[in-house]
Amino acid sequence: MTEFPDRKSKQLLSKHKLDDFDSLWTLKSEWFEAPNERRGGWSGVVKYALEDEQNKQVVFIKRQENHITRTWRHPFRGIPTFQKEYRNIQRLINKQIPTLEPLYFGLNKMRSILVTRSLEKYQSLETIDPNTLTGKERRRLLKKLARVISTLHTHHYQHNCLYPKHIFVRFSKKGRWKIRLIDLEKMKWTPLKRQAMVRDLQTLHRHSGPNWNLRDRIYFMQKYFNEPRLSAKSRRIWQIVDRKTNKKNT
Repeated sequence: MTEFPDRKSKQLLSKHKLDDFDSLWTLKSEWFEAPNERRGGWSGVVKYALEDEQNKQVVFIKRQENHITRTWRHPFRGIPTFQKEYRNIQRLINKQIPTLEPLYFGLNKMRSILVTRSLEKYQSLETIDPNTLTGKERRRLLKKLARVISTLHTHHYQHNCLYPKHIFVRFSKKGRWKIRLIDLEKMKWTPLKRQAMVRDLQTLHRHSGPNWNLRDRIYFMQKYFNEPRLSAKSRRIWQIVDRKTNKKNT
């Protein structure tokens, strides 16, 4: 099984003779993330530059073997986690929710490969110190982030690992923030929007650094619910998120 999201992706990899499973699997390069071994399988990541006379494009090549996750369609044998991640990336792209740009997915028995374009000039939210931002930049970041996550939940998707390190941000020259959601291996669709909302917001609230103060967090919730002031219903959600977070931290 081999998939290219579009013709340009295939042309790019073909140009560098990396458009088939074997060439990507046997490509020799230092590990960007050393293989993680689990239950008889492993999963690792290579960062690789596609260079030619005109430009350089950096990609991540993720390879794994016998590294599976179980789904409701495959409750016993499971499927490779990269296969699930690739499908989830496609789902977010179809809903116009910013995420990674896939270039290739390949499956050969219990081996799988996922190639994505590197998020150049982006950094994880975890590395952002809000105290280094102006008040305007800070509010714009929180507003943009709130809108992206709200859209995710509007479509009933639960990220399930919404840590700041899995949210990549970039401040453009025009003074605008760009957001990308990554690490979608555990993302799932749920009929219960409230469940997705509480779970993800609790994770984000709990793991955000102390430099994001209470005013920041309330402002984020206002923009998430698109309310100038939190309604009684929204305040109850905030209280649930905050209470669950405090319980886990004690």
